[in-house]
Amino acid sequence: MGTVADPFILRPATQTENASLGGLIDEVEGQFATMFVNARNSLRARAAAIDPQLSPIGYKVLAIIWRDGARQQGCVAEEMEVDKALMSRTIKQLEQFGLVERSIDPSDGRAMLVSMTEQARGRFDATVSRARRVLHDRLADWDIDEVRRFTDLLAKLNESPL
Repeated sequence: MGTVADPFILRPATQTENASLGGLIDEVEGQFATMFVNARNSLRARAAAIDPQLSPIGYKVLAIIWRDGARQQGCVAEEMEVDKALMSRTIKQLEQFGLVERSIDPSDGRAMLVSMTEQARGRFDATVSRARRVLHDRLADWDIDEVRRFTDLLAKLNESPL
């Protein structure tokens, strides 16, 4: 796993920056807090749409497998930066729900590949489709230049170092 920069290390601000940006940055922080709560609630709703007992971590495992195809359990644990024992329990639960299957990895007979069942793939596809419709509906009334600017600003924020 790669090292992640500490997001709480702040560079010293100048007096001009404090006076002109402080309040605006506080507003941005508040909007991010709201967005994170909404994202967490959306994740829970997506998980429940697949199976009422599916946990958010189970949903995240399914998302990785949906995106990448069959993966070794250890690789999924590493990507999610979680303990292998937690991943083992999560995969076992996903199996019990009929959402994943394990098979021997043909490239390494000692390892098991985890893949989505067709039932899980269909349910996951439906949740992704609904989420995309919601985003489209929320942005449909925006001017195209606003959407472009929003995209550019998000890209700029995501490209900046933590």
